[in-house]
Amino acid sequence: MSRHELLALPATTDVETAARAFGLGRTTAYALAKANEFPCKIIRAGKTYRVITADLLRVLHITPETSDGAGSSHPAPSNENDPIHASSN
Repeated sequence: MSRHELLALPATTDVETAARAFGLGRTTAYALAKANEFPCKIIRAGKTYRVITADLLRVLHITPETSDGAGSSHPAPSNENDPIHASSN
C-alpha cells in the first residue's frame, strides 16, 4: 500500500487491509489477531476484528504531511544584507 492510501484510511480498517500494509497474508493476519499478536492494536467486536488506523500508522512510522512548510525542499530566500551574500563594490 502506498503512503497516500494508508493516510486515506478511516479511523479503523479491516484486518485484510492492515495485513496488506504489513505485507502479510490473510491467514497469517487472522492467526496473529486471534493470538493477540497482531503488530498493532485491534478491536474485537463479536467475530469481527477492526484495526486502529492511528496505531497502524504509528507502527509503520507514517505521519501526515504538514502544511506549514516544515521539511520543505525549497531553499530559503537569500538575505541581501547578509555579509556572505553582499556584493563587494
